[in-house]
Amino acid sequence: MTTSFPVTKTGLRFGLATALVGCLALALIAGPGRAADDPVLAKVNGAEIKKSDVAMAEEELGASLAQMDPATKDENVLSFLIDMKIVSKAAEDKKVADSEEFKKRLAFARNRLLMDSLLANEGKAANTPDAMKKVYEEASKQITGEQEVRARHILVETEDEAKAVKAELDKGADFAELAKKKSKDPGSADGGDLGFFTKEQMVPEFSAVAFALEPGKISDPVKSQFGWHIIKVEEKRSRKAPDFEQVKAQIESYVTRKAQADFVAKLRTEAKVERLDQPAADAKPDAKPADPAKPSDSKMAPPAKK
Repeated sequence: MTTSFPVTKTGLRFGLATALVGCLALALIAGPGRAADDPVLAKVNGAEIKKSDVAMAEEELGASLAQMDPATKDENVLSFLIDMKIVSKAAEDKKVADSEEFKKRLAFARNRLLMDSLLANEGKAANTPDAMKKVYEEASKQITGEQEVRARHILVETEDEAKAVKAELDKGADFAELAKKKSKDPGSADGGDLGFFTKEQMVPEFSAVAFALEPGKISDPVKSQFGWHIIKVEEKRSRKAPDFEQVKAQIESYVTRKAQADFVAKLRTEAKVERLDQPAADAKPDAKPADPAKPSDSKMAPPAKK
């Protein structure tokens, strides 16, 4: 069972084993700070805890601190580091580091840290302006020119309801106002407006009709897995790629992950890997690192709609 302990009176708790691994990683990754910019915030039996230690711990424990205001966050992290110093010294006194279990965990943490540090360096090195621009241009080619439709719809449960709605529209009823009154779709408050979408973003039955209609035209009842639709096409256009700055962070993430995956794949081809967990006849090739999704596949496209 993992031991845990309170950090402050707020009741925030962190796993001790996780804390030890995380702080080991922080200590090895961190570079030296300038004394003037890195004041000592506390001392525990003479051992200093500096501002940079708090900053690094906040980065490591970020998910656990997300809801805290800055002052509370700093206080919690400093208290955590003080407790860690105290408890780790007690662990040294009790020779915890001499146990086989600790040595195994320490070796695992070291290997994980080495892996993470090297992959971080590879990802950072790959993110050159030229590489990012190339990915953006390739993804843009796949996006630009694809047709988009802006449409409204009214969604009801039965065919009879859909036919009744269509009859009202044929008599001149305003589509948006009728959508607000009749549609069970969450977007009914906007008059059933779905905005612009591509074929792949809608269920096939809906897309087939929407993309066949001319702007201003209203469809007959259309059945899908969600119910019965009446569709009105407002506008059609050729899709444009988003500006580079809009997707820069997504492209950077893609380039990073792809460089890391390619690097690991290359190392696998050079390594001698022996699987001893299954008979040789049943042995399967080593799994390759998963290819990250290309920006054109998901990141540069708007979310799917129903």
